[in-house]
Amino acid sequence: MKPTTLPDLAAEYDAFLVDQFGVLLDGSAAYPWATAGLALLAATGKPVILLSNSGKRSEPNAARLTRLGFRREDFRLVLSSGEAAWRHLSHRAYPAGTKVWLHARDNDTSAIDGLGLTLTDTPAESALLLLAGSQADTLSLDDYRHLLAPAASKVPMLCTNPDLEMLTPNGPRPGAGRIAQLYAELGGAVDWIGKPHLLIYHEAARLLPGIPAHRILCIGDSPAHDIAGGHLAGHKTCLVRTGLHAGASDADLPALCLAEAGVLPDHILPRFA
Repeated sequence: MKPTTLPDLAAEYDAFLVDQFGVLLDGSAAYPWATAGLALLAATGKPVILLSNSGKRSEPNAARLTRLGFRREDFRLVLSSGEAAWRHLSHRAYPAGTKVWLHARDNDTSAIDGLGLTLTDTPAESALLLLAGSQADTLSLDDYRHLLAPAASKVPMLCTNPDLEMLTPNGPRPGAGRIAQLYAELGGAVDWIGKPHLLIYHEAARLLPGIPAHRILCIGDSPAHDIAGGHLAGHKTCLVRTGLHAGASDADLPALCLAEAGVLPDHILPRFA
């Protein structure tokens, strides 16, 4: 678990699954070095997929990155948990007009667009709770408790963003994954899509035919999501020291990784550069 450089990693592996927030983005903008880092990987000609726990679908994520200065040709696609969930829901036989409570950021409805579902503002009146994002920068966990408790005994939840924390301009806040945990604590049934759960890695593998799992490198800032998930999928992993644990000391890092992921990363990058 020694520090390395991005050029060394670019030469060593055959494909890359790169996280967004904490690696490319700081919660509001791109890290100053991130566009050049992504361009460096792309210049190898090897496939680069951005693997994200964003509840938004692929194209809204890609559009945000291009607005922030990333070149669209530097990544194959953003394989988000929102995209994986949409594909999953499209194969389920919900009758037209089925009521769904969708909780996302920026009024994004792409998680259900084209599926024939009807939005409702009342969780207890829905057939499914679709938790695609957290608004914990404006709502407290107690607010969520009061909102969701009436639904917990009867309405299943699909969480498409398992992140327990999210980066905001005002620092870390509870992520959608923490809200889903709260719903489970209230007695609600929760299914998960996104890192570290394997469905999203299986989707990524279908896009990388012929590349052995151990030749794929997962790069992220979260031991609990990027390192644990990559390890479960049989990939090699790299922890970036920006993002959620930027303040952790080198001495504390191994214990932190073992506590959150149960495994150490194969590589460490001070930053994605």
